[in-house]
Amino acid sequence: MKYFKDLTKFEFGLWIVSAVVVTVSFLLVPNKDILSLLASLIGVTALIFVSKGYVLGQILFIAFALFYGIISIYFKYYGEMITYFFMSTPMAICVTIEWYKNPYKESKEVTVNSINRKQIVTMIVLSAFVTFVFYFILKAMGTANLLFSTISIATSFIAAYLTYLRSPYYAIGYCANDIVLIVLWILASIKDIAYIPMIFCFIMFFANDIYGFINWTRMKEKQTE
Repeated sequence: MKYFKDLTKFEFGLWIVSAVVVTVSFLLVPNKDILSLLASLIGVTALIFVSKGYVLGQILFIAFALFYGIISIYFKYYGEMITYFFMSTPMAICVTIEWYKNPYKESKEVTVNSINRKQIVTMIVLSAFVTFVFYFILKAMGTANLLFSTISIATSFIAAYLTYLRSPYYAIGYCANDIVLIVLWILASIKDIAYIPMIFCFIMFFANDIYGFINWTRMKEKQTE
């Protein structure tokens, strides 16, 4: 609970609104998937602390990634399952270690970093390679909505890479990924309305990631001073 005391009134309000939205959407659908609700609540909690640059946010994100990977299996979103089990989770573990090793002075806040041209080129090359390889893997596995699942791989990798580098632009990468996931779960919900809560989950993720970019930009300016 001590971490919640660090939240500003706006941040606490954003967290409450996010939790209420995903919970209400869960209660409104007839076919309830408790795992989806649990994953969503962990996810929005993780993001509010990631937006503050707290290692706790990454630890919670690892838990979210595992739950989300299981949910994705149910709808044959193997791209999401592979992304979160074999890419997002391991990278979140690496990010947790990286953030833990780079606190800003004596605070809970991570030191914000600037990315250089070499890192940008590396990101583009690696994301293109990963996306190319996984497209054929997902196609062979009969992944539902293959195009959007493949795009999700690319945006997830870019976002995770930028998070590891401690760049404020990590949030832009996740905003792009949120949009793709909203589309994916809309398509899933057309067949089974039990997945509607996942749509609202990623709508709130999008709102939290926008705030994350704003706050990390502030953090960078403060730390530079």
